[in-house]
Amino acid sequence: MATPLPRDVIADNEALRLLYRSVRAQTCALVIGLSDADTTAQSMPDASPAKWHLAHTTWFFETMVLAAHEPGYQSFDPRYAYLFNSYYETLGERHARPKRGLLTRPTLDEIERYREHVDRALEQLLAAQPEPQTLMLVELGCHHEQQHQELLLTDILHLFSENPLHPVYAPLRRAPRPVAVAAPLTYTRYDAGIVEIGHSGSGFAFDCEGPRHPEIRPAFGLGNRCVTNREWLEFMADGGYRTPLLWLSDGWTEVQRQNWTMPLYWWQESGAYATMTLHGAQPLELDAPVSHISYFEADAFASWAGKRLPTESEWESVAQHQAGDGNFADSGLLRPAPAGGCGHGPQQLFGDVWEWTRSSFSPYPGFHPSAGAVGEYNGKFMSGQYVLRGGSCVTPAKHIRATYRNFFRPDARWQFAGVRLAEDA
Repeated sequence: MATPLPRDVIADNEALRLLYRSVRAQTCALVIGLSDADTTAQSMPDASPAKWHLAHTTWFFETMVLAAHEPGYQSFDPRYAYLFNSYYETLGERHARPKRGLLTRPTLDEIERYREHVDRALEQLLAAQPEPQTLMLVELGCHHEQQHQELLLTDILHLFSENPLHPVYAPLRRAPRPVAVAAPLTYTRYDAGIVEIGHSGSGFAFDCEGPRHPEIRPAFGLGNRCVTNREWLEFMADGGYRTPLLWLSDGWTEVQRQNWTMPLYWWQESGAYATMTLHGAQPLELDAPVSHISYFEADAFASWAGKRLPTESEWESVAQHQAGDGNFADSGLLRPAPAGGCGHGPQQLFGDVWEWTRSSFSPYPGFHPSAGAVGEYNGKFMSGQYVLRGGSCVTPAKHIRATYRNFFRPDARWQFAGVRLAEDA
């Protein structure tokens, strides 16, 4: 659930109406050029069809806002409540996640009409000056949809990677900023102390980002940049995927079970490495941050390098003092840019790739899930997942902040996830 809206937004919801319109329009823009087949297929159980993302985000507004707070609202199609519920047990049964790709009907055109139906009703609701609690749910829905914008792109990439034609989702509009060789990997030292992390409650945040609280932080060093593809090739050449002593037990099991030998989407061709991107097949950019690696791989690399992954309190205590600028989805470069690290202190903390931390996704002191269905949003997943920070090249720029806690299972690879190293003082 969201933290309370700023009072000026509650008093005048025009800013929220603009946010709603812009988010909804951006989601529709993501599927321009995709066929009905492109938006229907599902490449693996963890991914969802683009058409399902379009419908589920609409279902969220219909169910959480309109059905609950707009008397007399008429559902577009009552059957959609079963088709497009994701994991909300309190809201009834739902279509099995691994079978979402079998939903050839409704068509993409019908889903677009569904979105238009809900948009009209939502606009009417906002024009009627609803209660603050309703506005909070609308704002939560906007940020929820931004999450699905990122998921839509990562899922399309996985789908297209399974096609031998290597389809291009979007043309490469501009080349990454020129960097011949990444800056040397160095570490900025931070003294021991008590740090405050977590969201302050001013502005929007997901419930899992708070409460703000103190943590004891031992002295440590944080890498000035993310690990690059060039450095990952060194790890591979040194037998990184063949040395069990580098791996956590569950990680080594996954290496053997899934035959991991390199990051997801890599392959070798004529003596060089290539990778699948949203711009189609591309030569591997050696000085870009490595991406599409699991927590297990990130941890193994850190062990190989004689370092470790940062904790999320270490990462946030540094990032909260930096501007949240970076290579996000809005830039149009839907792939990690070459590594920075030339300036003072850690660079590229935001954008390019999500950065694995060694912290499990667990509740902060004093955390309590919200009442009702929205209480299932984050709290129920605080088991067996690890936290990532900073956003990626497919994250909407206005969606990220220093306190944002992303989380995935340790074997997940299809997200734009990389690694920044840390060391003990």
